[in-house]
Amino acid sequence: MFDNRKIYRACHQKQGLISFNVTVKETNLNIQADSDLSKQAVRSILTHRQYIENHIARFPSFADSLTPVSDPGIMPKIISEMIKAAKITGVGPMAAVAGAVAQSVGRDLLQWSSNILVENGGDVFIKSETQTIFTIYAGSSPFSMKTGIKVAPRPTSFAMCTSSGTVGHSKSFGKADAVTVLADCCALADAAATSLGNKIQTPKDIEKAIDIGKNMSGVQGIVMIIGKQIGLWGALELVKL
Repeated sequence: MFDNRKIYRACHQKQGLISFNVTVKETNLNIQADSDLSKQAVRSILTHRQYIENHIARFPSFADSLTPVSDPGIMPKIISEMIKAAKITGVGPMAAVAGAVAQSVGRDLLQWSSNILVENGGDVFIKSETQTIFTIYAGSSPFSMKTGIKVAPRPTSFAMCTSSGTVGHSKSFGKADAVTVLADCCALADAAATSLGNKIQTPKDIEKAIDIGKNMSGVQGIVMIIGKQIGLWGALELVKL
């Protein structure tokens, strides 16, 4: 989770939606919907956390592997999406867990609300009838909180996930202030942001990392920030805030 969480969450408030926070064990979500769905969200989080906890009990390596793991066969959707995302991006499946949880809960809540935004530590699942502008939080970079990513309205849900080597508590082997990835799948966007962030040590790495990201199946847009340098590719638009 990023530092200054309250500031970050205030910056992606969607007009007209009700915003509420839900916490279950280590999971803390900011959810925006047409109405307060806190009770439904808690039930959903418990369900999907149980799937993950049960899978780890059966396959302990799922929890700590830094590389993709094998497909064990029939499994809950959240597990299969994490395993698939890991294979596409070359990281361990838990690199996709925050995005996978946000996505799974968001999909569950769509039965009660036509508009849903679920944010989990900088990883966002969204289904919205209007355009969305995401504020980029990039630590001490001059682009931080002053640059946004605009995404046009989409008929289906999508994801915007951010990884940082300088901000927050997520595991990263890189030094990027922010790597943000746009995709239809939130687990994929989360894993891709982590994978690409691991490849950024200096501003000179941005171009090569974007080339790698472009070839990850399902990745639709990338923004990379390290210090005063920024790289951009794909189906998104940078805007000044």
